[in-house]
Order: sequence, then C-alpha cells, then structure tokens
Amino acid sequence: MDETLESDFLKFMEVERTASPRTLENYRLAMASCRGWRGEGFEGWRELTPDDFRRWLFEMMKADLSKATIRLRFAAIRSFYKFLVHRRGLAKSPVAEVQLPKPEKKLPVVLTVAQIDELLALPLQVPLMKQTKPWMPLRDAAILELFYSCGLRISELRGLDVKDIDFLGENVRVMGKGSKERIVPIGGPALSALQRYQREAAVTNGPIFLGKNRTRITQQAIDLLLKKYLKLSSIPFKISPHKLRHSFATHLLDAGADLRSVQSLLGHASLSTTQIYTHVTKERLRSAYDQAHPRAKG
Repeated sequence: MDETLESDFLKFMEVERTASPRTLENYRLAMASCRGWRGEGFEGWRELTPDDFRRWLFEMMKADLSKATIRLRFAAIRSFYKFLVHRRGLAKSPVAEVQLPKPEKKLPVVLTVAQIDELLALPLQVPLMKQTKPWMPLRDAAILELFYSCGLRISELRGLDVKDIDFLGENVRVMGKGSKERIVPIGGPALSALQRYQREAAVTNGPIFLGKNRTRITQQAIDLLLKKYLKLSSIPFKISPHKLRHSFATHLLDAGADLRSVQSLLGHASLSTTQIYTHVTKERLRSAYDQAHPRAKG
C-alpha cells in the first residue's frame, strides 16, 4: 500500500508538476532514507507522527549530515505529505510543524571581469592537437561565451537546438526548470563565436553543440572542457559551469541591473533565490571600499 502511495506521488510530480529526473530521484532517496531509518518499526506513512520526524531530524544531525541535505530530504517528505493530504485523504501532515535547522548562508563564488576575459579567450589560444577537429576550439569558445553572456544552466545550454538561436533578434529561447520557456538576450561576442563555430562545424539543424561523434554534447564533456581551460588559466580556484552563471548575475547587478530583470534572465521562480547575488555585490562593494578608502579602517 505504501509503495503504491510513493509511486502515485512520484507519477504526480513527474506528470502534473513536471519535476525533473533529478528532483524525482531526490524524492525517492528521501523516502527511502526515512523508511530505512525506521527499519522494521516502519508501519506506514500514515502512522508516522511529528515526534517520529523530530527523532529522524536528530539522528541526521547526530550523523553530521549537512543542513542542506537535511532540508532537501524534509522538503521532499513535506511535498509527499501535501500530496497525501490533498489527494489521498490524510487529515494532517506530521512534518508541517517540525522546525528545521536554518540553512547555511554560502555566498556564490564569482569570477572577476578580468578572469572571465582570460577564460573566454583561451579556447582560441591553445595550439590544436593532431586528433582535435578544427571546429572544436570554436565550439568551446562559443560554449563559454554563451554561458557567461546568457547565464544559462548546463542542462539548458546542452539542450539548445539551432532553431533556438535567433541571430536577427539577438536572443536565445531557453527551456528551463519545469519546462518553463524564457527568451534571453545574447551579447555580440557570443553571437560572433556561435556564428564562427556553426560555419566551421557545418551545424545547420538539430543540436547546436556537438560532441566529437557529432551527436549532442554531454554534460561530462562540457565539465571536462571547462576544467581543461581552467588549468591553463591563472584562476586560483575550481569553478563549474554554474560559477559562470553566478558571475553573469553578479556582474549585471554590479553594473546597475534591477533584481527583477536578473530574476527573469536567470529563470528563477522566486525573487528570494536571486537575492543572494545582492549579498555578493554588497560584499564586493565593501571589499573595494575597505581597500580603496583612506579612512575605511580606524
């Protein structure tokens, strides 16, 4: 019976809420974790009480799980119980009143404009190896330019097709989380890099970014090419494609863009998600002030 409830919930999230495969997997793991903790004492989801979930919370904290992991698991369980209340006649959610540890405030790592310029120039500065096809450095340059120009998630970038790029209108149609579509402007250098790559690689339809076997590039390949150029740069810390998204948002706010516009460009459902970049901007301003003002420190 409980297995049916879980499978019905996952189907509901997949079909009606268009949850991503990663989100669905997080829900599966959270439910399995809770069941596993209860072990043979698990009598069913309808039988669990707020005190049961407080004990589960305590066990996870005692096991030194991060606050982010704990909150992610409880978010999944809360969604599950909302489904049981609204769709399966459960009177009340036992997790609604459980107080969770406050999230850790971690500010995003952001590259400087100079570091971005250095990184984006590298693909066309590295000598071609014998096995490297001539269009591949141009592809790498276009990928890095587009990441920074549009603030895309890695899944959004690798999912782009040729038809999604509007060269005349200078924008790109992006399919974001929850199958939500948005239109994002593309800067001049990114458009030029895309056009050069398309010409050299003879990409006229289908996926715009190709792997060496000329099928849609994989996420792993994108991660590897970024690591390759990072090693050749003077950037002293590790970065992921998402760090380019962080840099995109922070640099826009640094230059005076309003928060709502940045929220729309990033495809954030909630403004609160975007607001973390204002903290980054404030810290950067404080740092600049402390370093430059003659009377910043007593």
